[in-house]
Amino acid sequence: MTTTDPAAATSGWTSADIPDQTGRTFVVTGASSGVGRAAALELARHGAHVVMACRDVGKGDLAADAICRRHPRASVEVRALDLADLSSVRAFAAAFVEGGRGLDVLVNNAGVMGLPRSLSADGYERQFATNHLGHFALTGLLLPALSAEGVRVVTVTSSGHRAGRMRFGDLMGERRYRRFGAYFQSKLANLLFTYELQRRLARAGADAIAVACHPGVSSTALGRATPVQSWVIGLGDGLVSQPAAMGALPTLRAATDPGVRGGDCFGPRGIAEMAGPPVRVASSRASHDEEVARRLWEHSVELTGVDYGGL
Repeated sequence: MTTTDPAAATSGWTSADIPDQTGRTFVVTGASSGVGRAAALELARHGAHVVMACRDVGKGDLAADAICRRHPRASVEVRALDLADLSSVRAFAAAFVEGGRGLDVLVNNAGVMGLPRSLSADGYERQFATNHLGHFALTGLLLPALSAEGVRVVTVTSSGHRAGRMRFGDLMGERRYRRFGAYFQSKLANLLFTYELQRRLARAGADAIAVACHPGVSSTALGRATPVQSWVIGLGDGLVSQPAAMGALPTLRAATDPGVRGGDCFGPRGIAEMAGPPVRVASSRASHDEEVARRLWEHSVELTGVDYGGL
C-alpha cells in the first residue's frame, strides 16, 4: 500500500481526534484482545455503547471489566460470536436485530492468521471462514439494524493482502494448502468485499458506507500458531511493531472520522505502513478488480446462504 493522504503527513491523527460518540452503538468483533480490545476501549471512553462480540465470552468479560475499571462510566456488553460457525453468526445477528437497538458502526475486526489447515463448523477452511465468510454473513444479517444516518461497515484487512490471490478453483485449500497463502487470500477477500459492498450501497442510494483499514505491525497474539512463528513475530515486534493501541488507530479513524468516504482504506503512515498514525492508503490493483469481487460475492452468498436482500 502507499499513502494517499498527504494532508495527514504533517499532523498525526490520534485518539484525541475521535468525536464524541454518545448515543451511538458499535459492534466490534474480536474485542477481547489486541486491536479489537484497544478500539473498544477508546470507543467506550468517547461515549459509545460498545457490543464486544467474542468467541471466548469469559475472555471478553475480563476485557470488558478492564475497560470499566479504567473508565467507570463506559457502556460495554459482551455477546458470544464464533465467526467460524455460521449458526453462531445467525444467532448473534438475530438477537441483536430483535433487541431493537440500532447499529451505527459494525467493526469487522476479528481474525486468525497462519493456521494449519483445519475446518470450520460448516466445513470451510478456517481462515477463509473466520476472516471473510463469517464477517460477510454477519454484515448481511445485521443490515436491518444498520439504518441510522452515518452508518459504517469497517472491515480490518492486512497489508499482506498484496500477496493474496483468489483461488476460486480451490478456495478451501483442498488440493494445495499453504497457511499464509490462505491468510493472504482471506485478507484480499476483506478488501474485495469492502469495495463491492460500497458499490452496492451507493447504487442502492443507502446512507451507509463501507470502509477498510489495516493495523500495520502490532504487538498482538494474532498469528502465534507455532513456537517458531511466536519467536519470529516476537523478534519483529521488538524491532518494528507498535502497541495494540496504535494499531487500533486506523480502525478508529475509519469508524469515527467525519471526513471518511465510502471505499476509503486507512493504514499507518510509517515506512512500509508498519507503524505510525493513520492515513488514507491505497490497496493493491487486485483488490479493485470488480469482476473478481463480483465472483467472490456470489460464492459468499452461496456458501453462507446470506443474500443481502438483493442489495
